[in-house]
Amino acid sequence: MAAERFRLPLYLPAQGAAEAEATIIEWFVVEGDEFQSGDVLAQIDSAKSVFDFHAPCHGRVLRRYRLESETVAYTEPVLEIETSDPAMKEWLPPAAVAAQAAAQPAAEQQWRMPHAATVVLRGVGGYLPSRVVTNAELVQAFPQLAEEYVYQVTGIRQRRWAAETEKPSDMAYAASLEAIRQAGIPLRELDAIVVATTTPDFAMPATACVLQDRLGLVGVPAFDLNAACSGWLYAVTVAQGLILSGTARHALVVGVELQSRFIDASDRSAWFLFGDGAGAAVLSAGEAGHRLGPTMLGADSRGLHLARRATPGYRLPDGSAGIDPWIRIDGAALFRVATENFIHLIRTTLARAGWKPDQVRWVVPHQANGRILKAVARRCGIPFDRFFLNMDRLGNTSSASIPLALAEMAPQLQPGHKLILCSVGAGITTAALAVEW
Repeated sequence: MAAERFRLPLYLPAQGAAEAEATIIEWFVVEGDEFQSGDVLAQIDSAKSVFDFHAPCHGRVLRRYRLESETVAYTEPVLEIETSDPAMKEWLPPAAVAAQAAAQPAAEQQWRMPHAATVVLRGVGGYLPSRVVTNAELVQAFPQLAEEYVYQVTGIRQRRWAAETEKPSDMAYAASLEAIRQAGIPLRELDAIVVATTTPDFAMPATACVLQDRLGLVGVPAFDLNAACSGWLYAVTVAQGLILSGTARHALVVGVELQSRFIDASDRSAWFLFGDGAGAAVLSAGEAGHRLGPTMLGADSRGLHLARRATPGYRLPDGSAGIDPWIRIDGAALFRVATENFIHLIRTTLARAGWKPDQVRWVVPHQANGRILKAVARRCGIPFDRFFLNMDRLGNTSSASIPLALAEMAPQLQPGHKLILCSVGAGITTAALAVEW
């Protein structure tokens, strides 16, 4: 008598307890294919590694739920199969999947925008300090290094550093005025201010409140957030939520950093990387503007030690507390982590937006490091010449880098251009956003 055949779904095996999703690189089976236990059904890209998805039994493929290049949560089935293996009657999804199931609805809500509402980018603006600091000036602290070597390692030739009298709120104010002008809306119609920064004017009040006072806006919500280099995209996502909830119709979103005062002239791992500046954008409800698509946020505290600064604010402490005030980074480890996360962000955003790699006009990353982004381009399917880079002139301006890039790019962007904005920051925080111009 033939063994009973029955249907069941198959799920991807999670590679780590903190992971929630993975991307299908390539299928090795189609609907109708027979397979044996241990056969490789697909190649999968997770945050930890690329791995083979092995069949847990013999059977036949009835349905593939996901296409190649799509990202799937570990709580969602990727295949429906038919099998006669009696052991599979008691089969359950991996424990890591079950543990994450309760959290998955909230993760999905981060990027599924209600059909009845659209959030658009109406205008962008930027501000850069006037002082230009070249590699030639900075290598004086390291006589054994050549300025061209610094460029080869970092992709940076020069950066802007703020004057001693400049504050983060000063830079944020200048960038905001330009963004509001470009948006073409009266300043008094702004309903919220969100500032992303790791170098606020004060521990409190928020730099957003200082900016609110400079702009003469009364009564609108204003607050700061800190997600390091991912901060501006975090702030954009928060502003989207304010708009979609009806709390605001127009929101001002700013990224501003004054990091030049926190780099140690004896530490070559950070000395050449950072610049100062501010970028801003006005987000609005409606159709008139550049449509914001799926967003993606994440964080992994296993990277807490990779990039850090112990003191708050934008001024150096007097040293009496015995705390190291400087930005410290683990360059080699951060290179690996940033590369893998950028690849994951780009692939996942492509899948969620329903775009093919050749449809993307620009990838706009936070300006981390030239070598990192070249490695990312080789593995994500988008040519390096479609990565917008201005780090050679501005350095890494952290949360300000993406809005500064958009402000520079805006005059050349055309309607219909598809952009992927992405960042990896201390935390380790990650963020990505699809934009159709």
